[in-house]
Amino acid sequence: YLQDAKELLSKDGFATSDVWYHGTSSALLESIKLNGLKRSGDKALKQAAKSTMATIGNNYTESIEPVFLTQCKELAYYWAEQAVRERSVRFEGDEMPIVLEIKFPGDQLAKVKPDVGAASILLLKEGEQFMAHVAGICQQNGYPVPDIDLMKADRMEFLSKLGMAYINQDIESKYIELCS
Repeated sequence: YLQDAKELLSKDGFATSDVWYHGTSSALLESIKLNGLKRSGDKALKQAAKSTMATIGNNYTESIEPVFLTQCKELAYYWAEQAVRERSVRFEGDEMPIVLEIKFPGDQLAKVKPDVGAASILLLKEGEQFMAHVAGICQQNGYPVPDIDLMKADRMEFLSKLGMAYINQDIESKYIELCS
């Protein structure tokens, strides 16, 4: 039910609409239902990192990150799996990857931007794994592997070829539904 790339992909990449997706851990669902999606996301994970850094004598400066989005359920699921994996290092429990559907009102829809800042992540091992995942989705659906020069790419390529977007504000829970 999360395989929507076949409807979204063309030779130009992933199409966008007025629906966006966010992948995360099931452990965060109740908080998201109550409070919406907050910039900088997982407070428990941030606090654990802060405690670890204090233990080893380093300062931890928390940055305010936007809410990361994608136009494709399959890509959101990939990021949900990463969130569960990252949380499993710090927290015990039976967390599952979940995908949230977000339908913004028109005025907020215009605030969704291509995530050009993702270029730095894509240069790391995690980024290589994501690029391989995108390549697999494209090949599975009969499209060529995206050819993107991360340092010279047009900002819209991060959205169309890689499905990477963000909004730099919190998202109210009334705009969010669990994909099921």
